[in-house]
Amino acid sequence: MRKTKPKKIALAPDPKFNDTLVTRFVNNLMWQGKKSTAFTIFYDAIDKVAKTTGEDGYEVWKKAVANVTPAVEVRSRRIGGATFQIPSEVRADRKISLSIKWLVRYSRERNGRSMADKLANEIVSASKGEGGAFKKKEDTHRMAEANKAFAHFRA
Repeated sequence: MRKTKPKKIALAPDPKFNDTLVTRFVNNLMWQGKKSTAFTIFYDAIDKVAKTTGEDGYEVWKKAVANVTPAVEVRSRRIGGATFQIPSEVRADRKISLSIKWLVRYSRERNGRSMADKLANEIVSASKGEGGAFKKKEDTHRMAEANKAFAHFRA
């Protein structure tokens, strides 16, 4: 094991909203190092969200990320030849990471013309408590609830 933990590199806040969470989201959205394209997609999606909901697109996006953020998850642990799904709390950093990954993944799987359209639709549905990313969070919580009996195996 390492002696010291590697230092986390601080992310630069995005130019429009001055928020590091936006930069983190765009980094997950990005393909082949094309960050400017990813920023364009994100900002277009936020504009489309604002147009469809009539509210501030940035606030709707923050609400969507909060709605998709999981509190518990199951982790596999091998005990005496059997593998158990053990529910455990999610670290703060991982919570955000999972919610961003799920939003991006399920927006990619949606039907639509452009990625901005698909992302905007997923953000709107996630802020309402619907959509693929929100369903994933619900399934994760349900699985943790079903395996609550194995919580005493937590290490």
